[in-house]
Amino acid sequence: MQKITPFLWFNNDAEEAVEFYRSIFKNSKTNRVARYGSAGPGPAGSVMTIEFELEGLLFTALNGGPEFKFNESVSFVVNCETQAEVDYYWEKLSAGGKEVQCGWLKDKYGLSWQIVPTALPRMLKDKDPAKRQRVFAAMMQMVKLDIATFQRAYDHG
Repeated sequence: MQKITPFLWFNNDAEEAVEFYRSIFKNSKTNRVARYGSAGPGPAGSVMTIEFELEGLLFTALNGGPEFKFNESVSFVVNCETQAEVDYYWEKLSAGGKEVQCGWLKDKYGLSWQIVPTALPRMLKDKDPAKRQRVFAAMMQMVKLDIATFQRAYDHG
């Protein structure tokens, strides 16, 4: 069992959200669904929680009502090896949501994601401070991150 599990609070669309995430992350599955009984607070028989996995990480989604909303203080990073992978996750997760800046987006449920090429942290850890600064400056100008632009900044300034 996973020691820590992200627990995501939805108003009443947890089941829809889980299917949305599962359609994007190919290595995914739904494990368990718990339903409200007659004691509520949701309608009897409606989904209370859904335990699901994305890329081997266990999550729980709750239909908890409208009291709480997602905000940018918590986000999930998707590490991408290629630009095609960055483009795929960016397109899929931002659909119906909002593109933000520096690789951040909010999906249609308000959950924040960072779509990050694995080349970026490697470049930002370089021993040469001028290279690090050029890459960081390039990132600050982007919405969706672009590996080729980072590489040019890293190599040539």
